[in-house]
Amino acid sequence: QVQLVESGGGLVQAGGSLRLSCAASGRTLSMNVIAWFRQAPGKAREFVAAINRADSNTYYADSVKGRFTISRDNARNTVYLQMISLKPEDTAVYSCAAGFSIATREADFFSWGRGTQVTVSS
Repeated sequence: QVQLVESGGGLVQAGGSLRLSCAASGRTLSMNVIAWFRQAPGKAREFVAAINRADSNTYYADSVKGRFTISRDNARNTVYLQMISLKPEDTAVYSCAAGFSIATREADFFSWGRGTQVTVSS
């Protein structure tokens, strides 16, 4: 089993930056891919970004390309999401998830963190 804990959320002004962390523990060798999802109030959860832990290949949702950067520190079993030029529409609960391969569907991930709130004000 893999346990994931997110941190780094908070309240920022539009145009600001925030860095989220996803710390993994447990059976992390089975965690080939870490992805970030987000869920805004009243909306379905959506894919944000993913990274392959072995080769660092990344994949981003169109809505965050050029603004968000996903990276990893395998020695610390931690994945980061650096967010810049934040917009009010980025407001959501951000969760990280572990999977076996790059994917954008919730069903392809076997472990989830509880999420961290990101609020972007105007």
